[in-house]
Amino acid sequence: MTYDVAVIGGGMVGTAIAYGCAARGARTALLDQGDLSLRAARANAGLIYSQGKGEGLPAYAAWTRRSISLWPNFAEVMASAAGREIGFRQRGVLAYCLGEEELEARRALLQRMHNQLGGPAAPVHLLDRRALEAMLPAVRLGPRVVGATYSPEDCDVNALPLLRALNAGFLQAGGTHLLERTVSRIIPRDDGFDIASDRDTVHAGKLVVACGLGIPLLAPMVGLHAPVRPVRGQMIVTERLAPMLPIPGSGVRQIHEGVVQIGTTTEEGEVIPATTVADLARMAARAAQVIPALAEARIVRSWAGIRPMTPDGCPIYQQSPSHPRAFVAVCHSGVTLCAAHAGPLAAAILAGKLPDDVADLQPDRFDAHTT
Repeated sequence: MTYDVAVIGGGMVGTAIAYGCAARGARTALLDQGDLSLRAARANAGLIYSQGKGEGLPAYAAWTRRSISLWPNFAEVMASAAGREIGFRQRGVLAYCLGEEELEARRALLQRMHNQLGGPAAPVHLLDRRALEAMLPAVRLGPRVVGATYSPEDCDVNALPLLRALNAGFLQAGGTHLLERTVSRIIPRDDGFDIASDRDTVHAGKLVVACGLGIPLLAPMVGLHAPVRPVRGQMIVTERLAPMLPIPGSGVRQIHEGVVQIGTTTEEGEVIPATTVADLARMAARAAQVIPALAEARIVRSWAGIRPMTPDGCPIYQQSPSHPRAFVAVCHSGVTLCAAHAGPLAAAILAGKLPDDVADLQPDRFDAHTT
């Protein structure tokens, strides 16, 4: 089988790029290990979030804001593709601070980013407790909550319906979803690439390697380099509750179905998607310190996922210098950047050149730190 573009990796990043290519008329194959793969989407809190992203790397802040600006229209397209709501709401996001030390750390972060960027990366407001209580008049906050930061542009979405919507849109656009394929070898040809999996071999004129933790094995076969390491994240979901949290928060938000989502952890080096009682208890305790009413809520589900993390936590995009029809894309903020991946990134890949927006998000930035 021959395609214009093949995307390796059926998670949030790869599926968004594949959808964007198919929606623009390219014959696109998505090679996907299936639901048993270590999907980062499983450990995603569903926030479309700008706060703190881009410290030390202004291009990441700008790319994040570009994606957020695209999200309202993109969400409508995704809901239409899915035939149902995906839980998208643009109502801002809070980052709660327990104690003065956390509040001062947030203040210092915002100041550093302001200085680095010559202005705010995004409109973020520092709220004291009184201002926070005025914003959440029906919510009783815990006594340790001294304030929060708030970005009115930020959004949230239900991540799993989003991934299903991307798959539905991809198929509606004529894409070919090749499930249960574990790619073992990529062979460059004059007219593209042969991609060999445990089930078959397909040919494509362009190639995107977006398979998260599988990137270090496959990317070097086509002259690409994207260092990633595993980071485990654990999540909690409560029973359905009456509406209580009108604005989502980092680490605690009520999604449109009524459940409250709590998480996530950041556990370095873990490759087994298993939950641990100690981490779940710590997450639940912090959520109850923010919103004491949550202490009475029943937990109905907890789970873990493995996320690919780059050395500096920022995305990596690269076009192969030796095989310029091959690209790599990896990040841990697949939901936030989903609209950009399906939009300007996919369009640029089809045009044969990465967008200028990501010129400073190449892996050679790590070489500068080691020379």
